[in-house]
Amino acid sequence: MPKVPECFSSVKWTVIWSLFILFSDQISKQLAETYLRGRRSLEILPFFDLMLVRNFGVSFGAFNTVPPIILTLLSVAIVIYLVIWARSNVSCRLPSGFVVSGAIGNILDRVFRGSVIDFLDFHVCGYHWPAFNIADSFIVIGAMLLFFVSYKNNLQLK
Repeated sequence: MPKVPECFSSVKWTVIWSLFILFSDQISKQLAETYLRGRRSLEILPFFDLMLVRNFGVSFGAFNTVPPIILTLLSVAIVIYLVIWARSNVSCRLPSGFVVSGAIGNILDRVFRGSVIDFLDFHVCGYHWPAFNIADSFIVIGAMLLFFVSYKNNLQLK
């Protein structure tokens, strides 16, 4: 079986990336709250705006009627599971770190802001992708990497 790249298996690199993601996420949300409050949106490119959105649910506002404490506890449970799982799955440490740090960023929002702050708004021809944030981006990137690594590992086992 080929050797797992150090950047994927190293606890040190996983922690460094996770802290970078978490701080970037929290700083960007603070900036969004400060500079976008009271504005409809701020056009950056013809297909990309910054727009302050408070998300009381999960992805794209789904489950926004579920009490925030339930969403928070579920997120914490997922984070704990991923941390424990990644300890024994060396090739999944970095991708798990991406998901965990993104989830923690959104948990911090729910606990301290009462909702998740979203502000990245992509659109084309009047169609908008739901607003999202840096934490959401790394949750998706981490999940895609986990899928890729799991798929690759399964191919090697056959």
